[in-house]
Amino acid sequence: MFLSVFDMFKVGIGPSSSHTIGPMVAAARFLDHLRAQPFAVAGVKASLHGSLAFTGVGHATDRATILGLAGFRADDYDAVKADAEMGRISAEQTVHPAGLASLRFNPKTDLEFNYGPALPGHANGMILKGTDGQGDVITQVTYYSIGGGFVLTADELASGKDANDDLPAAPFPFTSAAEMLDMAAQSGKSVADMKRANERVCQPGVDLDKGITRIWEVMSACIDRGLVTDGILPGGLNVRRRAKGIHEALLAERGLNLSPPHTINDWMSTYAMAVNEENAAGGQVVTAPTNGAAGVIPATIRYWLDHVPGATSSKVPDFMLTAAAIGGLIKFRASISGAECGCQAEVGSAAAMAAAGFCAVMGGTPEQVENAAEIALEHHLGMTCDPVRGLVQIPCIERNGLGAIKAVSAASLALRGDGHHLVPLDAAIETMRQTGEDMSEKYKETALGGLAVNVPNC
Repeated sequence: MFLSVFDMFKVGIGPSSSHTIGPMVAAARFLDHLRAQPFAVAGVKASLHGSLAFTGVGHATDRATILGLAGFRADDYDAVKADAEMGRISAEQTVHPAGLASLRFNPKTDLEFNYGPALPGHANGMILKGTDGQGDVITQVTYYSIGGGFVLTADELASGKDANDDLPAAPFPFTSAAEMLDMAAQSGKSVADMKRANERVCQPGVDLDKGITRIWEVMSACIDRGLVTDGILPGGLNVRRRAKGIHEALLAERGLNLSPPHTINDWMSTYAMAVNEENAAGGQVVTAPTNGAAGVIPATIRYWLDHVPGATSSKVPDFMLTAAAIGGLIKFRASISGAECGCQAEVGSAAAMAAAGFCAVMGGTPEQVENAAEIALEHHLGMTCDPVRGLVQIPCIERNGLGAIKAVSAASLALRGDGHHLVPLDAAIETMRQTGEDMSEKYKETALGGLAVNVPNC
């Protein structure tokens, strides 16, 4: 198994990695499929299933699918051009992707929200279709958005084959936390060092340091935008942005000896909320490992850099590589998808990743890093995904703040010990997987249970 740090941390747009970025990626893959066909296609259609249907409007899944079919990509998304193109598509009922003829597409009739049973492969399923001049379907592909912006076709999902299977063998091919610790002990390397070695062998042409630096720059810029932007978030809930006001109050209190020690939690929460308010507004974010959990890791890094003596930006790559190693284990052995395992798989995974990264840059041993991740994940077990009106706002924005606080607390507890503990990380990950399987569909990003039905949302 090899999941790159750039698989776990991808630049994209809000509000959802699985419901916004994933459908856009699927649409891009479908356009490649059409370009490879020996026959001409006159039009395209799309149907959204399962969670993509139930919370699709709140997550802008319809918009992402339409723009994806028009050739837009999440990693270089231009909001102004996208708005203009959406207007043109609505008026002219065509899309013009590069390398293909003009294709008929009426957003009102050619994009279907199918509220029946989910497709068999995953809760986030969509079918993209190509039609002939008579409107008959002549080719179609089923795609699954499996969390964090990862997309597989039905055939890929059934075969179990991964796009990274053909890469060179990694020097430290750990697929469990136990293997990770054994390899660290045998090699004398840190988790970050092993992950760095894997990246350089499996992706020799990639400038690792430059890529990680860009990821952190996008994360940091997202925090900064969120800290200076106020107003009401889109979607109809009339949720007011709060990060700017809280941040201004915290700045005003500095040096006045007015704040109790626990105010440091407000700083962490505000950094995370700034990111997730930007995400809710459809801004540029980094999956970490998902959009719904995008604030936890940036907030923890910003807390470390701005509030912990001795912190240095030169260690940010170690934080990110360590976090990516833990995130890869969780994705491989369980899930990072809220539609599959609830919010324990999103904010819980992000907190485990952040705790591991923070522990590493604070000088933790591999055993302490594994312990930090386990503590953080363990105390998110059972957390449901119940977004009010299907929007990534309530409870998601505040939940990221609490995830960052838990991450730092988990790392601090781990650093107070010697790395020996009763519950291994592998057991916590397996428990999360089993809990997700047992969890009612109402609590897995469908907005059919929990807060989503107990909070007035109109």
